[in-house]
Amino acid sequence: MSLSRRRTAFAAACGIVLAAFSAAGAQAQRAPAAPPAIAAEFRQFIGSFRQAVQANDRSAVTALTRLPMLHASDLHDRAAFEGRVYRQIFTARNRSCLQTARPVYDRSGDGTESYTILCGDMFFLFTKKEDGFRFAETGEND
Repeated sequence: MSLSRRRTAFAAACGIVLAAFSAAGAQAQRAPAAPPAIAAEFRQFIGSFRQAVQANDRSAVTALTRLPMLHASDLHDRAAFEGRVYRQIFTARNRSCLQTARPVYDRSGDGTESYTILCGDMFFLFTKKEDGFRFAETGEND
């Protein structure tokens, strides 16, 4: 076999190995799938949440929020949330994004089930507790 053919064969072999590692890495980075019952419960919750956000209904959004809620590294009670915090979080751009953005499931080490939605530079976190899913936190998407 000539030197150029050996180089070509070696380059092809390296390409195959790199492709295999890339595919394995991509699979490892996928978010875990939610159990069917959890996914169904969240679908029901997020439908109600999206409807309230689309209508810009502060009372309905507040009812679907776990208070006090964490925003900008501070806990906010009902009065703060319904006032200043709601206006900061639910801009027209974020309200539109929340209608279509894909929620990503996660389960923490303590067993807490959650979904996150990313809208620009902000994340929206929804957690499940005894009372079901609730909007729980926002923060900077870094």
